[in-house]
Amino acid sequence: MLYREAGDFKTSYAADSQTFPIKFDRWRYWVVLAVAWLVIPFFINDYWANAILVPFLIYAIAAIGLNILTGYCGQVSLGTGGFMAVGAYSVYKLMTSFPDVSILIHVVLAGFITAAVGAAFGLPSLRIKGFYLAVATLAAQFFLVWLFNKVPWFYNYSASGQISAPERFIGNIAVTGAETTPWAQYLICLFFVTLCALLARNLTRGSLGRQWMAIRDMDIAAEIIGVDPLKAKLTAFAVSSFFIGIAGALFFAVYLGAVEVGEAFGIQKSFLVLFMCIIGGLGSIFGSFAGAAFLVLLPVALKVLGVDILGWPSSTVAHLQLVAVGGLIMFFLIKEPHGLAQLWRVAKEKLRMWPFPY
Repeated sequence: MLYREAGDFKTSYAADSQTFPIKFDRWRYWVVLAVAWLVIPFFINDYWANAILVPFLIYAIAAIGLNILTGYCGQVSLGTGGFMAVGAYSVYKLMTSFPDVSILIHVVLAGFITAAVGAAFGLPSLRIKGFYLAVATLAAQFFLVWLFNKVPWFYNYSASGQISAPERFIGNIAVTGAETTPWAQYLICLFFVTLCALLARNLTRGSLGRQWMAIRDMDIAAEIIGVDPLKAKLTAFAVSSFFIGIAGALFFAVYLGAVEVGEAFGIQKSFLVLFMCIIGGLGSIFGSFAGAAFLVLLPVALKVLGVDILGWPSSTVAHLQLVAVGGLIMFFLIKEPHGLAQLWRVAKEKLRMWPFPY
């Protein structure tokens, strides 16, 4: 069998503590990256880009951000949709105010603006936690949506209240606007999701990530052993909001092209990203990807099965999707709180021990 540790020797502490200590896992990781970067762009079409791949990559970034806050630091947030709106409106104002600056810089700056807003709304976490913190972040969600609706400056005094992404290029390639090709949309989202995943993985494995997990497990004990709750909680809110802001900027500029804040970034968006973290697995970067993939593919699979094959009305399939998501959340919370990531870990452990009993 290939999936074995026998003969896979480590000669340093760094090699033993790396993300993928087993050689087969490392090769699998590089193969996935190679396929994502070098194969899929040549075969992608409009349907695969708009229905599956681009939303999956964007939601994966948002789920990573929320997982850092909720899964690693233990701070419950229901304001993800509002923070995505901050990223979207920030990148819109930057694109219209500084048209000669690269869209890549605009997306990163939108992430930093969202990080500042997230840290400001994270201040109540220093005094409250649990259900009360969830209500505070829910208030942030409603406040941000109200703000972007009521202040015309944010949408450049447009009569419709919508914001539309101007056409922008990287080199000679259009990445926003009507002329954008599916592979260009996919590659710019893949670029950001690769960077965000690497950054999140290194942060969560470093000293800052250990502080977050200490606060999550028992904040009083963490403070006693020297962890600063102010620094740990506010950095978790800032880093989480940075990723979510990037996701919101890409969701508006690259994926949709035009949005209205109440429809695109309402409370449903906050719950959707939270469900991705719960189903995928809290406290796991892989779980963020798994949850995003599952909830992006589920509506597509139900539509193909219900509408195209069985001939059911689309409204029935939409209600069935809500029932399926609710049932899955209850199942994972009761039977496997660590989500799909834990099922994947258990499967790998069984594979390593096969054919011996486990």
